[in-house]
Amino acid sequence: MNRSQVNWMNEDIKWMKLAIENAKKAESVGEIPVGAIIVSNNITLSSSYNTSISQNDPTAHAEVNAIREASKKINNYRILDAKLYVTLEPCAMCYGAIVHSRINEIIYGAFDKKTGVCGSCLSLHQESLFNHRPQIRSGILEDECSRLLKNFFIKKRV
Repeated sequence: MNRSQVNWMNEDIKWMKLAIENAKKAESVGEIPVGAIIVSNNITLSSSYNTSISQNDPTAHAEVNAIREASKKINNYRILDAKLYVTLEPCAMCYGAIVHSRINEIIYGAFDKKTGVCGSCLSLHQESLFNHRPQIRSGILEDECSRLLKNFFIKKRV
């Protein structure tokens, strides 16, 4: 790895750790432990987690909640020059919201073999039909992100 790649990796780890803290907050209130952070110019624009269960809202995923918060903060529905860090690979709904918000990069931890559309089930970021295609980086702190989800569902089944 060159120096630039090492710097990216260190930044990705720093921000993903904050997304993981959000996932832990979600779990502490009985939500599926997925957390998200939106960053622009090394500043946190928003920080959120899943609230679908508590809000009875199937759209209240961590990514969508973070996009809503960031949009309000900057008073614009387009969140240009931003990165989204999320502990789980986005689903189709979240990917659509990311495209519409014009977030530049999606950096995620755990792969989602059931609904992930950034490389697992589908690779929507490679489709030419979208007018915006964010860059994707995956597997950042993957083990820790995956473990949170696995342990949550193990506890639910007991």
